[in-house]
Amino acid sequence: MAARQDTTVIRIKQPDHNTRRTLLCLGFCGGGTGPYHAWSEHVPEDVALSAICYPGREGRFLEPCASDWEELAADTTSAVLSAVDGPYVLFGHSMGGWMAFDVASRIESSGGPLPEALVVSSCNAPDRGLTPRDMFPARQDSDAQLLDWMLSNGLMPAHVLEDPDLQDMAVELMREDIRVRDTFGYRPGTAVSVPVQMLSATDDDVIEKDAGDQWSRVALGPYRHDVLPGGHFYTPDIWRELPVHITALTASMAPAPA
Repeated sequence: MAARQDTTVIRIKQPDHNTRRTLLCLGFCGGGTGPYHAWSEHVPEDVALSAICYPGREGRFLEPCASDWEELAADTTSAVLSAVDGPYVLFGHSMGGWMAFDVASRIESSGGPLPEALVVSSCNAPDRGLTPRDMFPARQDSDAQLLDWMLSNGLMPAHVLEDPDLQDMAVELMREDIRVRDTFGYRPGTAVSVPVQMLSATDDDVIEKDAGDQWSRVALGPYRHDVLPGGHFYTPDIWRELPVHITALTASMAPAPA
């Protein structure tokens, strides 16, 4: 299929020759497509890299932000399907992990083109439902608290750090995403049959210790859990090179110890 529009499907890297598969990334709470651009240096030469831009930001800034989870999931599912023109791996981090799971399950139930693998990163299993532990940052946090969280987790690009107006916009987008995240609801019985890889960090206070076991409940096919150093966004070096830890890009989805 052709891309829906350049402002929705951001094609970060296209191989010079034949593309074996595409790594298709979904945004996390408060994030856009920018954090994935550095990954272009760390995917295999024959793997394309794309990211989905949610409404209300970047090239879609004139569009209203999604009002709730269902609206954003429907928009994202449509965007993913518009981007698919061959084998692909679907990736989501934090809130994006739940979104990637939801999108994959919707595509599976509709008989659409399934990803070769689903990779979820730094997120508890969706079948637990939304808990206070998942609602972090929280909607009651002040602007200063949200800004501090984004600064401490490396979510603020240099050009945003230097511009107070852009910082205000970043905080507002974070609030919009928090509002959507807080309307998430697990659809009972939802699972996926595609191979699933779950990535988590050693020092992530948001993720429960048994999150790796949790995800195995909604993964009906091959499943593996890999633990990496750092906090919610790993270490800066690990995040920058995260594609090298995505098994579906480099090897088979053989089970690994949780």
